[in-house]
Amino acid sequence: MNPRIKNVKPNSKDFTLTLTFQNGETGIFDVKPYLEIGIFKELKDPSLFNSVKPFMGSIQWKNGQDFCPDTLYLESNIQ
Repeated sequence: MNPRIKNVKPNSKDFTLTLTFQNGETGIFDVKPYLEIGIFKELKDPSLFNSVKPFMGSIQWKNGQDFCPDTLYLESNIQ
């Protein structure tokens, strides 16, 4: 099992998320590849994109969009 999300900071200028994992690692997750797919299209609105919060070890936006915590860890540029 990969580490879960502790904190998330949206970067709406480039549609990335700065993630802090429970193990102390940080990473950048690029949301841009998902912005043309289904419910993720709504995240092009910066105010909605900025509504992201940590949720049960992952993240979630106010309209219910979310990502699997394993995807967030495996596809993040861990720093």
